[in-house]
Amino acid sequence: MQMQNNQGNQAPIPQPPRAISSKDLLYIKDALSWELLAFKKFHFYAQQVQSPELKQALDKMGRMHQNHFQRLLTHLQVDNNSALASLPNTQQMQ
Repeated sequence: MQMQNNQGNQAPIPQPPRAISSKDLLYIKDALSWELLAFKKFHFYAQQVQSPELKQALDKMGRMHQNHFQRLLTHLQVDNNSALASLPNTQQMQ
């Protein structure tokens, strides 16, 4: 319960970081897999149903997951080495 309260009090990050940590990269890769799988499932089910309303709803949900996939993918389309090189070196500051 205490953990939930602490997470709720955190301020949102106004911008994504300039560089992606290896832990963040692994999370983004997992999230990409989840979104792609969800998109494929909704697309498959939309092809199986007869009801036009249900087909439209499933297509809409599939497009939402496809959009999430594309948005996540843009975070990977950066030159991470250049971004890391431009960050201040914390060892020099000590």
